[in-house]
Amino acid sequence: MSEKIGTDTVEAVVRQQLSTALGGRRGMAEAAVPTILFTVTWLTMRDLDRALMVSIGSALVLLVVRLVQRSTVQFVVNALLGIGIGWFFVQRSAASGGSEQEQALAYFLPGLLYNGGYAVVLAFTCLIGWPLVGFMVGSITGDPTAWHSDKQVVRLCNRLTWLLVAPCVLRVVIQAPIWLAGSSGSMDPDAAVAALGVLKIALGWPLQLAALGSMVWLLSRNRTPVEPDATPA
Repeated sequence: MSEKIGTDTVEAVVRQQLSTALGGRRGMAEAAVPTILFTVTWLTMRDLDRALMVSIGSALVLLVVRLVQRSTVQFVVNALLGIGIGWFFVQRSAASGGSEQEQALAYFLPGLLYNGGYAVVLAFTCLIGWPLVGFMVGSITGDPTAWHSDKQVVRLCNRLTWLLVAPCVLRVVIQAPIWLAGSSGSMDPDAAVAALGVLKIALGWPLQLAALGSMVWLLSRNRTPVEPDATPA
């Protein structure tokens, strides 16, 4: 590997990369606020257009604040992208003659698809022995694949990647049956939307933070050294 950059252990490297990827508390809040406002507005007012407007408006306000401060807009843009995808699914439902309740259900479908797809991709990287978190190590050491030659590092990254998979699987397992029941008519659509709205909040950042807390606990042990060179010159 190339010269190490201010870290002595793999755990320290991954902690640094996770902090950057999540954007700290502010980045996490910016990603969550528009979705929370959409859910609360729909549950309290049963007005889909207003819920979408409140969600988009909050994201735009956060974007303006970022631009004024000349700081990164990455996490606000991610939130706007998520809202845009949800809006697209709502419009598709409306075009096919779906009721307002069915359109509201459609708003939650991209999240289910995203979590399912994300879980499959991450699990696949673990099963083939190239856990995604390992590439975080490679981005710091300067060699994207050299970490794979160290079995200790691979085992650590494998555990960390599975911890990222767990929240996604739980969301799909819990929410998908409700979405399917609401869409098929075996459950009242309003009740399904209300349940999905509450679960989206309850299983969102709280569950993600629980997984990250487990990762932090694992990473706090600082036991796996980062080797700047695989063999002496």
